[in-house]
Amino acid sequence: MKQITQRDAFWNKIYQLALKNKDIVVVTADMGAPSLDRFRIDLPGQFINVGIAEQNAILVASGLAMTGKRAFVYAIAPFITLRCLEQIRVENSIMNIPITIVGVGAGFGYEDSGPTHHMVEDISVMRAMPNVTINSISDNVMAIYFAEASCKMTNTNYIRLDRQPSPDIYRKGHDFSTGVSRIADGKDGCIIATGRIINNAIEAAKKLNKNRGLNLKIIDIYTLPVNDKALLKEIKGVPWIVTLEENWITGGMGSAVLEALNDNAVCMPVKRMGLAFEKGYSYVYGGRNLIHKSYGIDADGIEKAVCEFL
Repeated sequence: MKQITQRDAFWNKIYQLALKNKDIVVVTADMGAPSLDRFRIDLPGQFINVGIAEQNAILVASGLAMTGKRAFVYAIAPFITLRCLEQIRVENSIMNIPITIVGVGAGFGYEDSGPTHHMVEDISVMRAMPNVTINSISDNVMAIYFAEASCKMTNTNYIRLDRQPSPDIYRKGHDFSTGVSRIADGKDGCIIATGRIINNAIEAAKKLNKNRGLNLKIIDIYTLPVNDKALLKEIKGVPWIVTLEENWITGGMGSAVLEALNDNAVCMPVKRMGLAFEKGYSYVYGGRNLIHKSYGIDADGIEKAVCEFL
């Protein structure tokens, strides 16, 4: 059986909800998906294609939200965020008009399309604005949960979806309401990751547990701003933290973790892993694994960095 992507898991759920709720409207910037074809055909009055005009898509979705609609706006991640920053800042951050921004291709999801399509700044940029929540999706179970949760949110919600199929980490029915979940328990240290790269963290932890005799905890932070209380509860008792993300480390999830620790007067060793500024944008072609290896955030690179850190 072919595994579906986070994108299709998300839109399949939105379709089911939209059949019962006529206020759910999808605004797309000329982007399709197998799961959206059914939506477009069966619910044409709830589907708007504004063409390759992402800034207009944000404005149209925001206008619909002001009339009481639950508006979902969808495009490739860098184009629906970075290209639309002023619109998002004014309509959704300053004016607090609630829409759900759905970006596909988070991180290196469009692996061989080059740096124009790599989405490696969005966590840093989007979390800088008030009234915007980031949900960084790590598997299909989470995608389905946040599809439904998005219909109830009262501020703007940015959903980061991966483009490629990946194994599910969570079981159906998992509660994602805290924004922080434990993937594996351990006492010797903690790896905190976000988005699809959580799979690299899991693989690296297995290597470290086997080769170095460590017993590592793995935590998934998928909602920003960070829920400080939930995070502090999960890291209690561990001696050190390594954060991992498919994002520039400056201002990313790792920075959010450091801010949470500082704001709560928690002092412990932390190493941030992600994309280092000195390496710049990636022109590596041949797949996501090669890109990860070039930045040292593949499983072997993580294992090596953790050993050096210790």
